[in-house]
Order: sequence, then structure tokens, then C-alpha cells
Amino acid sequence: MKIICIGHNYIKHIKELNHDIPQDPVFFMKPDSSLLLSNKDFYIPGFSNEIHHEVELVIKISRLGKSIESRFAHRYYDEIGLGIDFTARDLQRQLVAKGLPWEKAKAFDSAAVLGKFIPKEELGDVGNIDFSLQKNQTVVQQGNSNEMIFSFDAIIAHLSQFVTLKIGDLIYTGTPSGVGTVHIDDRLEGYIGNKKMFDFLVK
Repeated sequence: MKIICIGHNYIKHIKELNHDIPQDPVFFMKPDSSLLLSNKDFYIPGFSNEIHHEVELVIKISRLGKSIESRFAHRYYDEIGLGIDFTARDLQRQLVAKGLPWEKAKAFDSAAVLGKFIPKEELGDVGNIDFSLQKNQTVVQQGNSNEMIFSFDAIIAHLSQFVTLKIGDLIYTGTPSGVGTVHIDDRLEGYIGNKKMFDFLVK
């Protein structure tokens, strides 16, 4: 099982981090040890003073695929979920400034929160999915899949040119603006529409 994350997929988030708009999907990977499931507490690691939340829609691959055409990509996922791509922003800045890979800032243990999934047919138009993140009952991030630079199908088609997609692979599809630091005792709740997808505490 692979965890593939898409970066720079929402214009406003790109602007808040002062990055360039990509011509193709930008992706990186996290190991399966990054998964944080079942609303378990997230423990802030001692190596960072600036852990950022990045809420993201997640698609779960449902069939084996390689070199998938965009027009067929919808056949390769049946469910959509919600997760958080936690980022050690201070480490990421240091690594980027040195021109080094920044997996250290993204791939640490528990850095990929994963909540519930909803069958695709229950969501209707997958190009118009509202989602949000609340921190201590205040909305801090909200987005819609229609704001993505690269759609689910475009992401699948692009990724499959480089890596074979296997059943159970998870694709985190990018975060909207509003990323910010988490602190001890924060409560994070994620929603697709009005449906709560995860609810956990920061320790």
C-alpha cells in the first residue's frame, strides 16, 4: 500500500506559501507508518516547533492500473475520504533552502491522518465536493474539489504514468488555503459536507 500526496493543487494555498503554479501534478510519498487511524491522538514530535495541518480529500484506488487514460480514471476509485497531511514546516523550509529532499518534514510517523470514506455514488458530482477542517470548533480550512488545479482523474492519469497504482493505495489530493500550526490540546474535526469524517486530539 502506497500513500501518494499531491502538492500545490489549490491556487490560494500556493499563494499563501509563495510557490509557483505547477504545470503537472507535484507528488511525493509517505510510508504506511505515517498513517494515523481511528481518531487516535496525534502527538507533536520533538523535532519540530511548527507542525502544520493540511486537510485533504483522499481517494482510495480500487483496481490495479498503469498508464491509465484520464477518460478511464474514474473506474479506478470507488470511495472518497478525508485526511490530514501533517507537515513539519520549519524542517521543510530548512531542507528546501538547501535544495534537499523534504520527506523528513512530511513522512514522519502519524503524519497522514485518515478518516472515514464515503462511496463515490453517495457524493454525486465528485467535481463539487465541499470539505472543511475545524480547530477547536472554529473553521480554519475549507475547500471544494472544483477548486483543484488537477482533478481526481487527471491526478490518477498522471501518477499512473510513473508508478503502478495498486488496490488500497491512497492519494491525498492537495490542501486548500488556511494551513496553520497545531498545539497541544487542539481538537481537529474534519468534514465532507456536513458529515464528520474524523475527530481527534493533539497531544
